[in-house]
Amino acid sequence: MSFKSKILVLSLSGVFAIYAMIGGLPAIGGLLTSSAQQTVNDPNAQLKILEEVLGHIQNDYVDVPDFEKVRQGGLKGIADGLDPFSAYLNADLARELSDKKTASLVGIGAEYSQVAGYLYVIAVTKGSNADKAGIRSGDYFEYVDGKATRDISLYEAKRLVSGEAGTTVTLRVLRSGEKPRTVKVTRGAAKIPSPEVRIENDKAAVIKLFGIDESTTSELRTVITNVTRQGAQRMVLDLRGVSTGTLEQGAAVANLFIRDGNLATLIGKENKPLRSFAADAAKTIFDGPVVLVTDLSTSGASEVVAAAFKERKRGEIVGERTFGMGTDQTFFPHSSGGGYLLTVARWASPSGTPFFGEDRNSMGVKPTVEVKRPDSIEPIESDSLLDQDPNDQPKPGATPKTASPAAQEDVQMKKALELVAAAAKAA
Repeated sequence: MSFKSKILVLSLSGVFAIYAMIGGLPAIGGLLTSSAQQTVNDPNAQLKILEEVLGHIQNDYVDVPDFEKVRQGGLKGIADGLDPFSAYLNADLARELSDKKTASLVGIGAEYSQVAGYLYVIAVTKGSNADKAGIRSGDYFEYVDGKATRDISLYEAKRLVSGEAGTTVTLRVLRSGEKPRTVKVTRGAAKIPSPEVRIENDKAAVIKLFGIDESTTSELRTVITNVTRQGAQRMVLDLRGVSTGTLEQGAAVANLFIRDGNLATLIGKENKPLRSFAADAAKTIFDGPVVLVTDLSTSGASEVVAAAFKERKRGEIVGERTFGMGTDQTFFPHSSGGGYLLTVARWASPSGTPFFGEDRNSMGVKPTVEVKRPDSIEPIESDSLLDQDPNDQPKPGATPKTASPAAQEDVQMKKALELVAAAAKAA
């Protein structure tokens, strides 16, 4: 299974969906031409295959088929052939999407994607309920309130985690090298902590971001202003664990350090640029040496910052390749009451390279100086997470036992400080 955990051809269940689109079963007199002789991406050729399969269901299946059930499964299957962020929403989910009441629902303070079919935790907000429950970046949720995440879309899995503030969600958590465990987490709004700063090596300011949101740019502007008044002449911006924020917010953070040129691009179908985000020199407040630190938990808006730094040659990026996120979806309803949530645009670097790719080698932003932490774990794309005794775990609701990791030197930060000091001397 690819890193996206999606097969980029129509699944067998997906072929049934055309029944709903063509309004019923066509009369089929015989077998049509072989799919091997047809162009894979030709819609007409695919429709012939669908007609063939539907004909066999109508004429040869041993039971009387429930075509409503077939249709629902087929519509879901078609979405499974797209990226993880696209999804088929049945009538209930579609109504919920437009229901203003859902705006009050909250999660547990984590950002997700889909890896090997599971709900995968990219990052956890510091101080959130997920953080307090011991959920970590790199964890997988096998079940959410008893529902297998491999059986549902990323959208539905994330929706199951969300709910009214104060309610609880039961999660079966898979973690590499550990036995599966079940934990209950209380839902609640997660407030992103303000940036933290410390002075290292006399004049190097290390600024740690915990997320990016509507207040980050102004808060960061204040932090930078204060540390420069204190004599800081160079900076390290730590983007590890930063997975929140919008494309615009990421570009605004980059603009604090980059005076000119394009900072980010929104691309649509066939990689057509839909929008560019140009730097405004009046908003830049620091021109000194800057080094970024990234890892696998860096995604979304923080990748906008990293890509802008890399392509504008503003400073080195130390650490590991970022996760690879950033897409926009639009909901397209259909007559059954349901519809499709389809990816219609991707976030991209100034040159138009999207952050979301086909595999780990094309995902995210590659650092200019790669430094791996000893405890770094790449997403596992197999069932090896399940090769453990499922009964050897805490009872639901039990406090998870998390080992206290021995203090380790932050090799990524050490390298970043070395590079920013060297850049200052060379300036």
